[in-house]
Amino acid sequence: MTGNTGNTGNTGHAGNAGLDGDAGGGWFVPGRADFPFPLEVTRDGTEIGTFRRAVFVRDETGPGDAGRRIAFRSADAPTGRSLAFEDRSWAGRWYAYRVLREFAAAPWDEGLDDALAAMLLALNDATGDSARGRTAQEIEIDALLAMARDERAPAMGEILAQDVEFVTAFMEALSVNPGSHPRTYRVLHVASLVGSFAALRFKEAYDRPRPSFLCPALLPPLPVPGHSSFPSGHATQAWLMARCIAFTVRLSGLPQAERRPVDETVKALARRVARNREIAGLHYRSDSVAGRRVADAAFAVLSRHESHGLRRTDYALPTFGEAALAAARELNPDLAVPAEGR
Repeated sequence: MTGNTGNTGNTGHAGNAGLDGDAGGGWFVPGRADFPFPLEVTRDGTEIGTFRRAVFVRDETGPGDAGRRIAFRSADAPTGRSLAFEDRSWAGRWYAYRVLREFAAAPWDEGLDDALAAMLLALNDATGDSARGRTAQEIEIDALLAMARDERAPAMGEILAQDVEFVTAFMEALSVNPGSHPRTYRVLHVASLVGSFAALRFKEAYDRPRPSFLCPALLPPLPVPGHSSFPSGHATQAWLMARCIAFTVRLSGLPQAERRPVDETVKALARRVARNREIAGLHYRSDSVAGRRVADAAFAVLSRHESHGLRRTDYALPTFGEAALAAARELNPDLAVPAEGR
């Protein structure tokens, strides 16, 4: 596992690769050593291994293009049918990297360094319990000990289930699956990957020791990840998933009476995922708060758009816009999208 940062801890969500609708996992086509399939023949005796489709590699770089533009076509002419992969052909977890490339190039973390640093420094402050001289961080540890004592045993099922991935939990909350709603599944993967990237950016910057380093008696029931505690990767990912799903549902044009149950459910799920990591003794409360702050900042960049947001070109990050619009159409097939929506 790559640091066990929520859903990306198992390298591309391999634990769910077998779920229907996420191409790229779970397929196996056997062959025969004594009679390889390419040696099959047609009625006229032609081996099928000799058949080829026409694929031409063309340099279609235009005068104003910043880089070389290579195209694959069915004929050696600009009018030849394009052989480019359609967006729908990309599995959710791989499409997410296309969004991440655009996101990482944007100034998404402006102002966050100062805000998060202030949160950490505030942990040294005495609180309302100053008569006993306890700092905010010490009170956080006491709260985690109380959670371990009172809540860990009942919460253990959720803690274990959400350790490696929780995309499935959001799918269940929406009453969908990767086969029925592959575009919605893709949006969740985008949020998972971008959330992990954003959280790790600040984990590397601040290197906060885990709660069980300060208080070994917390004894987490899971292996303690080998990277820093602040902010919580699980909280960042879960809150970004919740924000992206709520945004997609709003784009779908469904009435408020249908949207609110989804909005409130995914928010509650995000809170629960974050808090379960605290109950497990893996994160402080301030880690969870910071994770939500990072998720909000990431979402603001992902969702930034002009006009009504029903065109791909309305978005500062068009690849995310395309993903969100496709998911919105999936949630509401009657959604009217302008002809230039792509």
